[in-house]
Amino acid sequence: MRVSFLISIFVFIVSEYNTDAQTHGCTDRMAVNYNRDANLNDGSCIYEPVSVSPISSFSLPDYLNETSGLISWNGLIWTHNDNDDIQVYSLDTLNGSVIRSYEITGAVNIDWEEISQDDEYVYIGDFGNNSDGNRQDLRILRIGKNSLLSDSPVTETIAFSYPDQADFSQAGPNNTDFDCEAFIVSADSIYLFTKQWISNKTSIYSLPKTPGTYVAKLLNTYDAGGLITGAVWLENRKLIALCGYSSLLEPFVWLLYDFTAPHFFGGNKRKISLSLPFHQVEGITTTNGLKYYISNESFIQPPFINTPQKLHILDLSPFLEHYPDIPTGVTLIEFPDYSIFPVPATEFITINDTGNILPARYFLINQTGQVVSSGRLTKDSSIISISHLSAGLYILRIGMGRRNSVKVIKK
Repeated sequence: MRVSFLISIFVFIVSEYNTDAQTHGCTDRMAVNYNRDANLNDGSCIYEPVSVSPISSFSLPDYLNETSGLISWNGLIWTHNDNDDIQVYSLDTLNGSVIRSYEITGAVNIDWEEISQDDEYVYIGDFGNNSDGNRQDLRILRIGKNSLLSDSPVTETIAFSYPDQADFSQAGPNNTDFDCEAFIVSADSIYLFTKQWISNKTSIYSLPKTPGTYVAKLLNTYDAGGLITGAVWLENRKLIALCGYSSLLEPFVWLLYDFTAPHFFGGNKRKISLSLPFHQVEGITTTNGLKYYISNESFIQPPFINTPQKLHILDLSPFLEHYPDIPTGVTLIEFPDYSIFPVPATEFITINDTGNILPARYFLINQTGQVVSSGRLTKDSSIISISHLSAGLYILRIGMGRRNSVKVIKK
């Protein structure tokens, strides 16, 4: 009996490790060419065309008629205009109303086209270049978050140029591939996504995130099929959302996920059309990777087109709630706050060959893969009380232990 039990355990372990054999293919089960045997994504996934409508839309005031970038920070949505105005505005996430404005004293807004952030700083991209394509003062403003909130913003400058631009003659309006309206910030770098008016492609350039003057490094170019105008990155989920529009002002969102940075177009690439005709979508952000906020500038083309500036909410969970795939035996738990949450207390596991049924262990795993709480489930327990965790998404694993392949999602 003892020998048969040990053999069973050995067979189980071998079968578990055999599943780690590398098979290239499309690993996204939302794709039409999903390969259930693949466990190494080769970026080949193909998707059916799809269009979504906002679940909510809110009018923005007249003084925000050129809203051009969005971030989610401090429980609010933040935006700015793209010409002259040196204010940033905080918005209510529920109705888009302006909470207040913050003046970036000492700054100049030549063409602010995007806003991004890390833990310490807000970054504003003053790099719009569509009027003639010959700007030689491209820059990103870095502003300390604490200084901004205290109404005494400390601003530093990251200046840059493109390594592959040699011609600085006047190209005329909207006639250059060296315009930019989207960027993201990582732990050590800035990544630009260009808005290429001629080719409808986007090129990725990298920059250091520290103040100075740099020549950007060209990493890759991708045929976006439109003009890229905004970006948001959930670094821990390997997920980027890009917004933009076609030459006919047909807006879209590109979802890039399951990539290895900085090869952002090396994983899954899904284009989602937005049912917002004649909307010049400029900014995008998210609070949890499923619900997204986008904003559009005012666009007036007499006599038939008059699209006012608005903030919209998109529910993209049908396309992303499966990503990353959660292994068998794992339940996704969302913490709304520091709280108590229920667990499946009736789940038990047979762990030996005598038929004895013992309570299963539970493991609560945070965004870094660390076990932050563990214990045994009993028939009498229906909750786990956790008082020291911040709001977010955690994995609750029920079973004898956890494998290294467990993937983690954070809000």
